Formats: sequence, structure tokens, C-alpha cells
Amino acid sequence: MVRVGFHNSHEQVHPSALLAATQLAEQRGFDAAMCSDHWAPWQSTQGHSGFAWTWLGSALATTRLPFGVVNAPGQRYHPAIIAQAAATLAAMYPGRFWVALGSGENMNEHITGDGWLPKPVRDARLVECVQIIRALLDGEEVTHDGLVKVDRAKLWTLPDVKPLLIGPAVSVATARNHARWADGLVTVNQPEEKLRRIVAEYRDAGGRGEISLQVHVSFAPTDAEALRLAREQWAGNAIGPPVAWDLDTPEAFDQIADKVGDDVLRGSVLVEHDPQRLADRLVALAEIGFDAVYLHQIATDPVPSDEKHPDAEGTATRPSSTLEAFVDMAAQHLLPALKEVGA
Repeated sequence: MVRVGFHNSHEQVHPSALLAATQLAEQRGFDAAMCSDHWAPWQSTQGHSGFAWTWLGSALATTRLPFGVVNAPGQRYHPAIIAQAAATLAAMYPGRFWVALGSGENMNEHITGDGWLPKPVRDARLVECVQIIRALLDGEEVTHDGLVKVDRAKLWTLPDVKPLLIGPAVSVATARNHARWADGLVTVNQPEEKLRRIVAEYRDAGGRGEISLQVHVSFAPTDAEALRLAREQWAGNAIGPPVAWDLDTPEAFDQIADKVGDDVLRGSVLVEHDPQRLADRLVALAEIGFDAVYLHQIATDPVPSDEKHPDAEGTATRPSSTLEAFVDMAAQHLLPALKEVGA
């Protein structure tokens, strides 16, 4: 059956609130979780961006769920550092961690002061990074001189179960290219025909492993409220690539958000207020051929950072009301329907 995961958007929610939401999701029957890895939010209205790798240690330690993270090695992160981070989490939590390796977005990578490379060069750099990370996870000493440089790197703590290296793709061409190296594929909700082509191209090119879908959802009591929150939280990012790859600040995304029409926004986000209709739409996407579906509720209330801290036992306080309500609604209406779909 299809596994249902909970996506943690570090761009939108304080990390303590995300931890509480993930713990609640596990209690309500979610099978897995994943998170973003951002330096900055997509829009200033989102207002957060915690460090994913610190958070992952807490999340893995306080739940039994498997976790993944979407990461861009090569500029903000040296691939040897990502290999070490992934190896350590995999060593501590065997079989519960994967990392999706992509070519990145300028808004996260420009902080290094290096120039933003053209997409073909970024793709070539990603392949080098994947080769370096794989070699290090295999216990090899790596020296490399290319788009990235490595001098005699070796991991001293290796996991018994190596983390899966997943390919993130939003285009058919990228899905086909990832089939050369990836242990699986993850994509985001798009028109059904395009998703079918992404799945087919990855498999036809010899792609192995599971294929997962992250679905952006804006669920609220009314359609008007769901659309308002989708626009407030996700309009800038709804424009999609290549624009979303190249803009460099949340303020730049703020400037284009007002230019995004409702039809474009609804094409990027499942805007819904009816649980049964949302369940039906999600099932239709899952039936395309996905092994896992990760739900991302983008309609979240702002949470002041000083109101969300772990208690004396290390358990985070409850998340924002909309996020908590979504987890409860999903447990009642979405998980039962999705788990009936054959993976």
C-alpha cells in the first residue's frame, strides 16, 4: 500500500512547532516524514528557516518514523560534509534516513558569495557531488578536482545501512537524468499528465527504487480562506522553475507573488475545504504510480518563536492550530483513503 508521510516546511514554521507536529503525525498514523533544507523562506510572509540537519537529529531521536531531507550539495554545502552528516544519522538510526540531492536554488546558495551557475553546470556539479558522496559512504578515501574539490577525505564513522540517495525532479528531463544514479525519485504535485510522464521516463530510463510525491495542500474551513492562505504562503513559489531557481531573496519572490493568478496558484497547490474531495484528489495522484505521498499543509498560522520550546522532558509544545487541525483531519479522512491505494 502507499505510505503516507508528513512534510515539514522549515521555511514556514518554527522548528519546535514542526517537531511537535511530526510527533502528533506519528501518533495519528502517518508512516514517514521529510523536510526541506533552506537558508531563507520563499516569501517574507513565511517567516522562518531553521537548520534542517540539527532538527533531523531531534526528530529521529523522538519518533520512530523514517525521515528524508531535500538537499543541494556543491555550493552552500561541500559534498563531504553532507556525506558525513548523512552517514552519522544513518549510523545512529539504521534504515530510517534518506537524502534527496538536487541542483539547488539561488535564494539558498547565494550566501556563499559565489556566482549562480547555469543549470547545465549545476547539473554536472550535482553528478560529481553524488559520486563523491557515494564513494565516501562506501568507505573510500576521495580526492577530486573538478567543479568541486576534495582532498583526501575519508569517513571514519560509517553506517551499517547506507542512506538512500534520492533524485528530486520537477521536470521529465531531470527525472530521466536522475535514473543514472538515484536510489529512488521524489517529485511534487503537478498536472496529472506531467506526473505520469515523470514516472514513466524515470522507469523507462532504468530508474530504481521507490517514487515519492510531495503534495502541497492548502486546507481550511472555507475555499476562500484556503485560497487566501495559499496566496499568503505560496504564491511566489507557485511560479515554478526556472524563475524559482534563479531569484535570490524572499523579497524578490514577494514582488512576483501578486502577479500569480489564482489558476496558477491552484495548479501548484491543492486548495480545498472539503475533506472527502481532498481525499479523492490525493488518491487520483497516488494512483499514477507512487509508493509514498508526503502531505505538506502550507496553510499555517504564524507561530511566535518564543511560544514554541521543548518542555522539561524534551517534547516540543503543540504546533499552530491549523497545522494540528490538519494532522487530525488527515488521520480521519486522508490516510484511510490513501492507504487503500496499491503502491
